[in-house]
Amino acid sequence: MQVIPYAAQWIDESDIQAVSKVLRSPFLTQGPAIHALERALAEVVGVAEAVAVSNGTAALHLASEALGVGPGSIGVVAPISFSATANCLRYCGAEVRFSDVDPLTGLMDPHSLDQVLAQVSQETDKGIVIPVSLAGRVPRLSEIKAVAAKYNVPVLEDAAQSFGAFEEDLGGRYLSASCVHSEAATFSFHPVKHICAGEGGAVLTNNPELADRVRFMRSHGIVRPFAAESKDPISEPPWYYEQHDLGFNYRITDIQCALALSQLEKQPFFMERRRALADRYYQKFSEEPFRRCFDCPSTHPGHAYHLFVIHFKDGFSRDDAHAYLKAHGIMTQVHHVPIYKHPYYVNRYGEQSLPGAEAYFKNCLSIPLYPKLKFSEQDRVIQALETYCNQSIAREGSTLSV
Repeated sequence: MQVIPYAAQWIDESDIQAVSKVLRSPFLTQGPAIHALERALAEVVGVAEAVAVSNGTAALHLASEALGVGPGSIGVVAPISFSATANCLRYCGAEVRFSDVDPLTGLMDPHSLDQVLAQVSQETDKGIVIPVSLAGRVPRLSEIKAVAAKYNVPVLEDAAQSFGAFEEDLGGRYLSASCVHSEAATFSFHPVKHICAGEGGAVLTNNPELADRVRFMRSHGIVRPFAAESKDPISEPPWYYEQHDLGFNYRITDIQCALALSQLEKQPFFMERRRALADRYYQKFSEEPFRRCFDCPSTHPGHAYHLFVIHFKDGFSRDDAHAYLKAHGIMTQVHHVPIYKHPYYVNRYGEQSLPGAEAYFKNCLSIPLYPKLKFSEQDRVIQALETYCNQSIAREGSTLSV
């Protein structure tokens, strides 16, 4: 039985050739492919600066540090996210608070954020807000930015799941990670993301000083003063450098950047495939028996469909559906266990429960959606879900009749 994963990368011959070209070049790291990727990302997203780094977590960490997060700071994050969204604050020595989310989208709720920041402002004047663009949807960043500005704290968008997505407000349309309503944003180039580099990430910003700080700290906090000052490269002592701060080794390689650049060129096609697959799901799931068992994500023209998340209704079990599909060779996933439920955060901050996050987590299931997914494979997913729903409805009916 062929197994259908919930997500998978698309690697073709053009990607292999791009990587091979770097392998045959003098530079495997700290070479021209890094700058090429940074320029391309900045142009595509529409920001002044992009800084490529080793992974999405490193991007969050460096962006937080560059925004002044440190001991005494308190960051407010959306709990429906991967742990790195909160971990980056702890790496900086800051504390973490959680804003609730919309129970249907999992996106940060500006009203809840306002309440949390009001409490945070009584503890510190050093705050930061990290909303998460989830599953391909951009949160209400203009509203979030307005709330954050009320308390004079910066906004850092975790855009790992929303490359190419957009949102609209009274000012018009803006892309995810374009920093129209944030001081900085971050991407991830993990294989299941829109751009696959094996590993990798980027910090995006319209603030050149912030970008310079990220570049400085991604490579140990080291500078080469002679290289910056000398007009005679022949006389520069190549061995001399100075460490000015305690930075990190968060450099990305030219190998990864070459793959990312090749993937970036395919994004229009990838997006077309993702939306075509999503449209097929929407068409089928608007019918019985599906609509009796679960709800689909709300349609939105700017949705990038990193994930297709369905929400089972009361009386139908997300966990049973996951087990049933797995038994039939169809892999699913849950995005995400609320961060505050993980033992590290329970041990640090105690038990917490946010109604929006709990409602979202309770019944959410990410089903297969990725550009390489064939329509015939998608039909297998749909057929398996149809059988599961019919069986669940029959069980529900027999229970009610007893």
